[in-house]
Amino acid sequence: MNIKSVDEIVNARPSSDGDGVKLLRVFGGSGDPARFDPFLMMDEFGSFDPNDYIGGFPPHPHRGFETITYMLEGRMEHQDHMGNVGDLKGGDVQWMTAGSGIIHSEMPKQTQGRMRGFQVWLNLPAHSKMQSPAYSDIPSSRIPVIQINDVTAKLIAGSASLDEQLLEGTVSRPDTEPVYLDLMFSDALASHDILLVAGTTTLIYVYEGSVTLGDAGTLVKRGQLARLQRSGDTVRITPHTPDTRAVLLSGNPLREPIVQYGPFVMNTRQEIEQALDDYKRGVLATRF
Repeated sequence: MNIKSVDEIVNARPSSDGDGVKLLRVFGGSGDPARFDPFLMMDEFGSFDPNDYIGGFPPHPHRGFETITYMLEGRMEHQDHMGNVGDLKGGDVQWMTAGSGIIHSEMPKQTQGRMRGFQVWLNLPAHSKMQSPAYSDIPSSRIPVIQINDVTAKLIAGSASLDEQLLEGTVSRPDTEPVYLDLMFSDALASHDILLVAGTTTLIYVYEGSVTLGDAGTLVKRGQLARLQRSGDTVRITPHTPDTRAVLLSGNPLREPIVQYGPFVMNTRQEIEQALDDYKRGVLATRF
């Protein structure tokens, strides 16, 4: 067992996207994207005020990566140019592979009450960026939830071990081999070990309560993301408040050039210019 230490603490910052949707940008959009490779971005959205989310995300394009939307509360509808319609409710996950190009919308199906969740952007390797787009709607009933001592783990993707018990998520992906866990702690001050593949990028985002990580006991508070060192294979996490909740992301770094322009993520500037031209000419994907 080799305990991972914390390399960096990132504070989520207020932002907006789509048609004025207020959110917290956990990471992405600035700085050195290789730090988070293969992940590109993470947003937390959540509000009781409909004015913060009612505009939603009208039709827009993507190319070159995957988006993962995990709803905690509320209801949102996905539509895309391929004819897919997804009704996301609390606990559901939408896994979309933009590949060569997709045009989609994500619009609230509620006018009151709380909407809360996360969206993560996961990169695709160069050899897969122009694959056919794909969409998967995963209801909460298909996502395993396991209780281990005082930890409830929701297993969205990948495989790991929590306190020596194997966790197998619903989704598996080649190349990046992402792990995506939603961890809920009912007790405080009990340490837990999560075994991962050595050498992976590992990120912990605390969205309720606070935790300490590693042998050094680095404190991570609500609204903060910890980026752990790639060496090592074990995350040691200790909740410091009851009802602490955290998302764990882990994946194989692609170690390829990352060139992003808005909703397009490719390997070269020329590929970005091609994506822009394809979209302008209406051939990136069939128009809405």
